[in-house]
Amino acid sequence: MVSTDLQCRAVVVAAAFLMAGPAMAQAQRKPDLADAVAGTYAGDVISDSKGSSQSNVTLTVTRTGPNTVQVTSDYPRLPTITVPLTTAMSTIQQARGDSVFLYDRGKKSLDVSFNMEVSWSGTRQ
Repeated sequence: MVSTDLQCRAVVVAAAFLMAGPAMAQAQRKPDLADAVAGTYAGDVISDSKGSSQSNVTLTVTRTGPNTVQVTSDYPRLPTITVPLTTAMSTIQQARGDSVFLYDRGKKSLDVSFNMEVSWSGTRQ
């Protein structure tokens, strides 16, 4: 009976560690560039190769992985893009790709050029 009780306790403790493992790993992750830019931004489409400018366009920047974000919008002309990030001086910008992502840490402003066709500019909300 004693060994069964000890086995049950061991199983409970092991289960607790397994369930807490991902949460503990998440809590220990250091914030990265994607965390620094994640959020909601309000601004305007300032140029569009196939249309006119558009005011009051909201972008949502979501962390999808280490130093990587996904950019979505409430304006149909802006495609969803995934952007790997790097830093240069006081900015966070795209590491590669044909879309420009430029976040100015001092001004908390964001400029995005989607596939070199549509450009948006705004600030964090």
